[in-house]
Amino acid sequence: MDQVKIEKWVYGGAGLARTEEGVMLAPFVMPGEVVKLGAVRRRAGVAEAQAAEIVERSPERVEPACAVFGRCGGCHYQMAPYEFQIEAKLAILREVLGRVGKLKAPEEIRVVRGEPWGYRNRSQFHFGHHTLGYKMAGSDKVVDVEECPISAPAVNAALKALRAARRDRRFPRFLEQVELFTNGERTMVNVLDTAQGRGVAKGFFAWLGERIPGAAEGELFYEACGERFRVSHKSFFQVNRFLIEPLVECAMEGAQGEEGLDLYAGVGLFTVPLARRFQRVTGVESDGSAARDLEFNLEAAGVAAEAKRMQAEQYLEGLTKRPDFVLADPPRAGLGKRVVQQLLRLRPPRLHVVSCDPATLARDLAALCAEGYEMEGLALIDLFPQTYHIETVARLRAR
Repeated sequence: MDQVKIEKWVYGGAGLARTEEGVMLAPFVMPGEVVKLGAVRRRAGVAEAQAAEIVERSPERVEPACAVFGRCGGCHYQMAPYEFQIEAKLAILREVLGRVGKLKAPEEIRVVRGEPWGYRNRSQFHFGHHTLGYKMAGSDKVVDVEECPISAPAVNAALKALRAARRDRRFPRFLEQVELFTNGERTMVNVLDTAQGRGVAKGFFAWLGERIPGAAEGELFYEACGERFRVSHKSFFQVNRFLIEPLVECAMEGAQGEEGLDLYAGVGLFTVPLARRFQRVTGVESDGSAARDLEFNLEAAGVAAEAKRMQAEQYLEGLTKRPDFVLADPPRAGLGKRVVQQLLRLRPPRLHVVSCDPATLARDLAALCAEGYEMEGLALIDLFPQTYHIETVARLRAR
């Protein structure tokens, strides 16, 4: 293929170029660069190719901090300065809101950022025949990783200990994937996948616990926002150790009233702080592990809050009284039609949505803003530096 000029980054981590054949996407390139592309692959009507050679290099390009960047599928933007990443993510957020939701983003989008390195408190690693690390993008091949620069020091220390333990004859060779989750002092080791679904003996975790403090524990206690949360090994918790408190503060900004509602509550990261502000709060969570943690954390905090173990749409459909404030932190799929319909029926005066996917956010906001809500504020919380992922907090007010 001929040389192409990269026009911009698009959501998903690739750079976009326009050719006579149509749009072309290539990873690990910078806007403005001229590149020669390798073999082209077409899927779902989109052409993709690796940059075989950078003909004209962007003056903004920097050397990646990671030795395996470009082979590992975890990071996408290490070749760009952090400020450049932020500006690009803002542009992508505006573009997606406009293209998918036909929405004009506020003139000013607040940016909340932290340290761009060493931020992940939770990382997943795969075992290859002689490797331990991350999978290559679009492949089952495991790239060997001795240290991950976006992971917390305690995660890297546990990774090093895991690599050493693997050389011991007592190490189970059938492990395929593990997760390391740390609170900074202790690091829980969760086995996510094994060959042929084989079980791991409890004695292994006790043995591993001699090398990794906390490895044998099925739960971790994480302190954040002046609270203490129990997080079990199957429960979700925010992974950026530097931005947990700023995220909570941003999501609750302007929250007031007597009755609050936290949808997709998880272990209660938002529910407990909300209960410090409102007379009554309900946290709704459908996942069994997270719901049990939510119940435990509410009781331990001694707050006037109730946990409901059910789907958000099911809870809303049975709700007759309008809450004063609703905070929703849905999964990547977003709120969806049923939840949006119920929120429009109830019309809480204030509705704040925490989103990890700008496309589903744009879809949900378009439906809400078409039927009586207006965007009061928008914030980009950069929970995942060096990657394309975008976390957004949208504050809506009923007209």
